[in-house]
Amino acid sequence: MADLDVVIQTAAFDPGELQQQLIGQSTDIGGVVTFTGYVRNANEGDEVSVLQLEHYPGMTERVIQETLENAAQRWPLLAAQVVHRVGELVPGDPIVWVGISAKHRAAAYAACEFAMDFLKTEAPFWKKERTADGERWLDQRSVDTERTARW
Repeated sequence: MADLDVVIQTAAFDPGELQQQLIGQSTDIGGVVTFTGYVRNANEGDEVSVLQLEHYPGMTERVIQETLENAAQRWPLLAAQVVHRVGELVPGDPIVWVGISAKHRAAAYAACEFAMDFLKTEAPFWKKERTADGERWLDQRSVDTERTARW
């Protein structure tokens, strides 16, 4: 079984350091695929100054863990990790990192995309943006739901 790990934190992270941790001392890895998501400075035509992320502690980790377990059942993975930030973030801050290692690249690519698609639609996170016009809660985007439905 693949080594699966989920971390929810307020602190910033270094994607390169996370990749090195994912690889560790393994010599059977053929490929690592990672995704790093960042806070954008604009959304729906408005400038965003702050993104506030809230989550359901315990449930959030469990849903993401189940997503990684599902990925490991579908593809022969060696390791998978998700690090997701919560709290107050500003444009340019890294918000999420997904790392997948496998013996072959196809499994790593597919599992990384699968994990990110399900993270966007299934993990209980709530996002609120601060703009010049005030604060607004964000709804799930239909494009994300459509991407998840293809799996």
